[in-house]
Amino acid sequence: MRYCLILLGTLLIAACGRAPLQEQQAYVFGTRVEVIVVSSEAAQGRQAIAAVLREFDRLHRAYHAWQPSELSALNLAISQGRPQPTGSPLELQVSPELAAFAHEAQALSAQGDGLFDPGIGQLIKLWGFQADEFKAELPAPSEINAWLASRPSIADINITDHTISSRNPNIALDFGGYLKGVALDRAADILRDQGINNALINIGGNVMALGSKEGRKWRVGIQHPRQPGPLATVELADGEAIGTSGDYQRFFEVDGQRYPHLLDPRTGYPADHTQAVTVLIPAGPKAGTRSDAASKPIFIAGPTGWREIAQKMEISLVLRVDRNNRIFVTEAMRQRLEFIGQAPDVTVIP
Repeated sequence: MRYCLILLGTLLIAACGRAPLQEQQAYVFGTRVEVIVVSSEAAQGRQAIAAVLREFDRLHRAYHAWQPSELSALNLAISQGRPQPTGSPLELQVSPELAAFAHEAQALSAQGDGLFDPGIGQLIKLWGFQADEFKAELPAPSEINAWLASRPSIADINITDHTISSRNPNIALDFGGYLKGVALDRAADILRDQGINNALINIGGNVMALGSKEGRKWRVGIQHPRQPGPLATVELADGEAIGTSGDYQRFFEVDGQRYPHLLDPRTGYPADHTQAVTVLIPAGPKAGTRSDAASKPIFIAGPTGWREIAQKMEISLVLRVDRNNRIFVTEAMRQRLEFIGQAPDVTVIP
């Protein structure tokens, strides 16, 4: 399975060979992750990378949506919960971290008009995407209609201190479209705390740059959604993050039609109007988190709504490839991109 961002920095590093680099790859969050650090102390670099990967593994295990975890336990409790005699929903105790994640994800969902909704875990399960391998099998329309009738959303939950409650038993939290971005921010903090100021972190196509590589900005490639290799490259400044949602990452095909994991909560079906969306987030608090969460609603909003959603979420650097291979970029993003080979026809959006 291809990943949406290619770490061209890795290729350049291998060719150059001058800087003292440490690099390690792993498989976490259901995807390939890669951490590259620049450090004159090899032991320091290895120690920092190990600390990052331990945190990735902890987050993966604690918030797995369908294997035993605190998150899956919460979802089970919500589904089995019964209102108290007062008629109020059962309040469920959770860790402070889970409560904070739910609160943040709820706010991000609201910013994107609910198109990014971490409360649609049951719908994700219906489509078979809560699995390591996908079956080429469509859910029954009656199942989709039943889900739509109850329309569970992360907006349904109430968060008070360290308790979560929901009047809708069909809500199921799935942080798959959010946690990789959180992990990017955590990795950046860990690396800086360990004295690493120059690094590149890739989690399945969500990338954050720290510092530079020998004084040069890190350069990454944006995967072409229908061809091998990158469509374009972009340089990332210190603290910037980039994220892509694509229909080529997690999908299956039935009768020649592609069904990606990017589900539209308004219809209950995968969005079929877009091949890929890439967003670039300037350095700042939660840049990694925003890079992960922002690409989803922009992808799902489609041809008539993507620009409005991007503006509402204050995302000014966007690239979108529609199902007909047409490329749309915001003016700010156009200034950052370097296309590979002959420049394609591009529609620039103010």
